[in-house]
Amino acid sequence: MKTRLPMILPVLALLAAERPVAGDEGMWMPQQIPDLAAKLRERGFEGDPAAFSDLTGQPMGAIVFLGGCTASFVSPEGLIATNHHCATGALQYNSTPRRNLLVDGFVAKSRDGEESNGPGARVYVTVSVKDVTEAMTGRIDTKLDDRRRFDVVDRRTKEKVAACEASGHRCAVTPFFGGLKYFEIAQLEIQDVRLVYAPPVGIGNFGGETDNWRWPRHTGDWSFFRAYVGSDGRLAAFSKDNVPYRPAHWLRVQPAGVKEGDLVFVVGYPGRTQRHQTYAEVKETTEWMFPRIVRTYQEQIAILEALGKTDEELQIKAASRLRNLNNYLTNRKGMLEGLLEGGVLGRKKESQEALAAWIAADPERQKEYADVLPALDALQAESERTRERDAALTSLFTASPLLDQAHTAHLLAVEKAKKNDLDREAEYQQRNWVRIRESFERAQRTVDPRIDRALLKWAVGYAAALPAEQRIGGLDRLVGLTPGMAEPDADKAIEQYLERLVSGTKMADREFRLSLLDKTAAEVAATKDPFVDLALALDPLHQQNREAQKRKAGGMARLRPRYMKALLASAGGLVAPDANATLRVTFGTVKGKAQAADGTAWTAFTTLKGIEQKHTGEGEFDAPDRQLEAIRELRGGKTTPYADPAIGDVPVDFLSTVDITGGNSGSPTLNGRGEFVGLAFDGTYDTIASDFLFDDVNTRSIHADVRYMLWVMTEVDGAAHIVHEMLDR
Repeated sequence: MKTRLPMILPVLALLAAERPVAGDEGMWMPQQIPDLAAKLRERGFEGDPAAFSDLTGQPMGAIVFLGGCTASFVSPEGLIATNHHCATGALQYNSTPRRNLLVDGFVAKSRDGEESNGPGARVYVTVSVKDVTEAMTGRIDTKLDDRRRFDVVDRRTKEKVAACEASGHRCAVTPFFGGLKYFEIAQLEIQDVRLVYAPPVGIGNFGGETDNWRWPRHTGDWSFFRAYVGSDGRLAAFSKDNVPYRPAHWLRVQPAGVKEGDLVFVVGYPGRTQRHQTYAEVKETTEWMFPRIVRTYQEQIAILEALGKTDEELQIKAASRLRNLNNYLTNRKGMLEGLLEGGVLGRKKESQEALAAWIAADPERQKEYADVLPALDALQAESERTRERDAALTSLFTASPLLDQAHTAHLLAVEKAKKNDLDREAEYQQRNWVRIRESFERAQRTVDPRIDRALLKWAVGYAAALPAEQRIGGLDRLVGLTPGMAEPDADKAIEQYLERLVSGTKMADREFRLSLLDKTAAEVAATKDPFVDLALALDPLHQQNREAQKRKAGGMARLRPRYMKALLASAGGLVAPDANATLRVTFGTVKGKAQAADGTAWTAFTTLKGIEQKHTGEGEFDAPDRQLEAIRELRGGKTTPYADPAIGDVPVDFLSTVDITGGNSGSPTLNGRGEFVGLAFDGTYDTIASDFLFDDVNTRSIHADVRYMLWVMTEVDGAAHIVHEMLDR
């Protein structure tokens, strides 16, 4: 049975007739696509726009979520295509110093050779989206304070999720437009995911951080997984007896690729954008959050790189974390430049001033909205008051997986003691207990006290420098720190404490860590493990901050919908909600750039010739010998169906005007007929700040070209059997 999505916000549908959508902006909800039919027809689309609102049809039924990246079924045997960088965790999980898949890549020659992605790996297929706004926001007593309002919405969310999951799906209730609308989303949750193929690093990450977020790009950013289920066809955890999942829909691969000017779609799960934030929120991000992120990421990267040089095992364990840090560092640098030098922050201020003027121009609008912006600014100012302390606390937990898991074990024990699952904090409800255990098991491949010690030294150092009014008392008492303590004395105290912490812990032992998940809170504390002691010392501030976050969330639930209602009414057009890791559709054109920010012209495609020119044989530009030999054979007259006669070479990557962000990694790129022609994997550095304010002139997204994928798989990596699986239909 087809699942048609309800149409979104009738008021917006009416507004859509007043002003056409500009440019290619829009990470659209699938149910909004029919309202864009006229624009799509202008671009040459000959299909039925309503097909995008059918989640169980073609192509939407083939799109899946990996929990952080997007992917898609590309064969009837459960084969899944995604980005290479989305497979870093699976490659790391299956690597050893003697068998380093992160460097050498992986090709399973048969189904028996496909490797498990490890505990916690998931594939999610969205099967339904239901409008539950009235159930979530209706009949809330307007006299409730913000803290109690949070509890009402939180309870309703848990009840809705529990009722939905009685069907056997994984469910969520997600706010859109700042809580103006709520949708219940049900997903099929596939639990057995296996690594099938990933090219070596010299292809999958060719250019590394030097080329990251840059054009021209020559990165083969793809990999393949396979989904498995029980022999009875039901969802099941990993077992050697499982069989490949047979999806109802998969994408047809189009080996002819695309040409400049073609209409393309990207369908996926974009993570977060901030286009509807207030000026005060964006200002704090610009002036404090992003500068802090850039500084602290640089410091963490330097620590991890230095550790990796001392031991190959440490290098493998830190690989995924290091790649993520580098990726986000470049991203945040680009966003910061766009917000400041690109003038995005200034334009956000202008747009909010225009909204305030629009409200002030009409007595009825004043009555309805005049208090909203000042109240939102007050909530923001309150959250900024202790931001240095709160960020330092967060850094302690993110720096040390061992500390974070000790704290998780304590929190889980506290919540398990509650008799009613609805009374538990959402992340510690029974529906998540298996996931928590899986995360503890998976961590065994990456945890190492040497990494924790190095990064904790860095994180505790930040906390030691906090001013007197923002101290983390529990940490000070354990380490022996005082406000204004001289740096040499603080360093000595930190070193002595970390020595006691690491030498006395059992947290790196798998069995000990897992045993904590079966203990009561008192039993966890009674272990007296130094990491548990540290977690318990930090927990009072964690709880204090959680209460503050709930109060703020309750205030946002009261104010943000009214703010968004005013913003949407003043916009006078169909508007896409900010990205929130739910299924979205975006479209644009394959297109270069006549004049880029660097003063050069960008062609729409890169080719194998660029790999030849960039290859140095060292570092980030070290293409595999077998790839260079395949290129030489091509230059010597060997033919291939994957060369483009118009450009005289095999295309590698291409540019388009589609609107994407983090989370879209691995999203399939579709042509106007819904056929697979590549994978989205990046934006360009000059317009990363489009997450805050879209640049409809300069924004470009980067895609791996299907022809390069097929050529490498056939001519370089010995993966022709996977090509046949995709093309033989």
